[in-house]
Amino acid sequence: MSDILLEVQGLHASYGQSEVLHGLDFTLKRGGITAILGANGAGKTTTLRAICGLVARRGVVLLEGERIDARKTEQITRLGVAHVPDGRGTFIDLTVEENLRLGAYARRDRAGVAQDFELVYGYFPKLAERRTQQAGTLSGGEQQMLAISRALMLRPRLLLLDEPSFGLAPLMVKGIFAIMRRINTEQKVSMLLVEQNANLALDLADHAYLLETGRIVLAGSSGEIRKDDSVRRAYLGT
Repeated sequence: MSDILLEVQGLHASYGQSEVLHGLDFTLKRGGITAILGANGAGKTTTLRAICGLVARRGVVLLEGERIDARKTEQITRLGVAHVPDGRGTFIDLTVEENLRLGAYARRDRAGVAQDFELVYGYFPKLAERRTQQAGTLSGGEQQMLAISRALMLRPRLLLLDEPSFGLAPLMVKGIFAIMRRINTEQKVSMLLVEQNANLALDLADHAYLLETGRIVLAGSSGEIRKDDSVRRAYLGT
């Protein structure tokens, strides 16, 4: 069995007549965490959306060797690709528990779903305390916890995370990233992380790609990327 979970070849994506991605090639190892770095407008969010089929795209996207680039978003989700979008995407009028049940909508294993409720409440005890509370009344950090937990209810093979630190206090970010590390280690969930905070991303990820205007301009291990002078000046503040 190959150790490559996700392989992207020649990925283009566009909004209307405007092309945003210009032929991306990258891979993500099974059980790994890969970060996509870049400035605003580089195409980071579009990359995640293209993998999920949320934007017009062309190119090859392979999940464990199976092409998914012609599949609809719902079909890709059922294959175990969970997307935590920027802005968190929680259903604010529903309770915490109702949001989590929506995350498990594609599953039929009731016993497994019940186990996963306890799993996510174990990772995020605050959510257990607020299980009957409307999601819209949660703090920003709690909504991010809920968005990650809802994605985990799918039992994903691959978790796509779009700016999970955005708008959160540093202490909250530190806690959430520590739990993401635990989830990766304990549940073997692979992660593709889009994050503008390059220091955070490189601390968590084992591999990284730098995106500029829809093209990959640098790739390597997180340690290698961190040592690159241009990255240090532009993204790490050193």
